[in-house]
Amino acid sequence: MFRKILSPFARLFEFHARTHYRTERHSMALTLGIIVAAGVGGFVEIAPLFTIDETVEAAPDMRLYTPLEQAGRDIYIREGCYACHSQMIRTLQDEVDRYGPYSLAVESQYDHPMLWGSKRTGPDLARLGNKYSDDWHVRHLVDPRAVVPESVMPQYAFLLDRTLETENLPDRLAALRAVGVPYSDEQIANAAADARGQARPDTDAADGISERYGDATGVRHFDGQRDRVTEMDALVAYLQILGRLTDAAFANQPLGEE
Repeated sequence: MFRKILSPFARLFEFHARTHYRTERHSMALTLGIIVAAGVGGFVEIAPLFTIDETVEAAPDMRLYTPLEQAGRDIYIREGCYACHSQMIRTLQDEVDRYGPYSLAVESQYDHPMLWGSKRTGPDLARLGNKYSDDWHVRHLVDPRAVVPESVMPQYAFLLDRTLETENLPDRLAALRAVGVPYSDEQIANAAADARGQARPDTDAADGISERYGDATGVRHFDGQRDRVTEMDALVAYLQILGRLTDAAFANQPLGEE
C-alpha cells in the first residue's frame, strides 16, 4: 500500500534527479538556472522596499539621538555589547510579557547600523530606557555580579576613567545626516558642546540641549562625576534612551494585548 502511495513521488524524484544531472552537464542551462534562482531571490528581497512607506509607522514625536547618546551608541558597538544583547522584541506573547511592547520599524529608522540582533546571552534591551537608575547602570557596568549575581558579562570599569572624545562628534553627525538622519546645521555645529553639556548640567554648555533635542532630554551627571565627561556618561545616556525615542510602540499596543 505504501509503495502505491509513494510511487508518484518516486517518479517525481527520479525526474528531478535526471533533469538536474543533465543541467549540470550543460553550462548554458546551469547559468540560466542560476540567473533565474538569483532573480527570484533578489525580487523577494527588493519587493518590500516598494511598500516601505506603508510598512514604517508614523511617529511624529520621534526625536534624534543627542551627540552624547550617539557617542554612547558608538561605544556600545565598539565594546561588542550587541553580540550578547538584542534590541528587537518580537511579537510573541511571552516576549511582550517579559520585555514590553514589541518593536516597531520606526523605532530603528535613525539607527546606523541597526542592532536588532538575534543572540541573547543577556536580556533584550529594546525597552531598557528609564527601567533602572543611572547609579544601577554604573554599578552594573563596573561590576556586573554586584547587581546580577548570575551575570557572565565582563566588567567595564575602565569607562569611568576614559574622558569622552567629543571633537569628532560634528563629523559623526554630519556623516549620519548623509545617510538620512535629519540633523540640522545647528545641531551638527554644536555637537561637541552639547555632548559635554548634557553630562554637566551646571555648565553653560547645557543651555542648548533642551532647545535642540526637546524638553524631555535627560541632562545630568550620568556617571556621578562632576569634574569631567567620561565614556561611562555616554554609554549610560545611550542605555537610558533605548526604547524612548518615540512612544509609538506604547501608543499602538495596549498592555495585556492578546
